[in-house]
Order: sequence, then structure tokens, then C-alpha cells
Amino acid sequence: MVLVTRQDLQLSKGKLAAQCAHASAECVLSAKKSNPRSLDRYLRGGARKIVCKVPDLVSLNEVHSRAKKSGLVCHMVTDAGHTEIPPGTETVVGVGPGPRDKIDKITGQLSLVS
Repeated sequence: MVLVTRQDLQLSKGKLAAQCAHASAECVLSAKKSNPRSLDRYLRGGARKIVCKVPDLVSLNEVHSRAKKSGLVCHMVTDAGHTEIPPGTETVVGVGPGPRDKIDKITGQLSLVS
């Protein structure tokens, strides 16, 4: 699973972690419905997660669109606005679980969050 975050929001580490957790949980729930065998392999294989960044919302939407078109499990997190950012702000896209090669075609060129 790859979690893609927006660099322009400059979220605190805690807020970023929470948004990534939302994306991960939603992707797992979606995979449980759509492809339980793939989810089982993912969980037995260590449930790997990689956190990458994109510069802005346009780039985040592009990742989400490409993931959907490729048939991968994906989820766009939209914040409720209780803390750091306005309600409705799109923060993170989760991609996967799914075949590593398919996910890498969409996210492989992105930089890691450091």
C-alpha cells in the first residue's frame, strides 16, 4: 500500500499520521469487500506501507484518478476540519493493497516523505 500526501498543506506529523491512518483503514475495508484474497496476501505479507508526497491537490487528484482507472483499491481522504485545515480539504490518497507492479506504475516516481 502506498499513501500519497500533499506537501503544500504542511500538516503536523500527528495530523499527517492520522490522515494516513484514515486512508489505510478505508483501503483495507474496501479490499475486504472487493478482493478478500488479495487483502489476505497483503496482511500475511506484513501489510507494507510506504508514504510518499506530491506537491499539491492537482497532483493528488491525478494519482487518485490513475489508481481508479487501473482498477486498484484506492481512497481519497477528505478532512472533517476539526483541527488544522478547513473542512473538505483532500489530504491523502491510499493506493492498495494490490499488485506491487501495478501500484509502482502510478506511485513509483514519487518522493518519500522524510
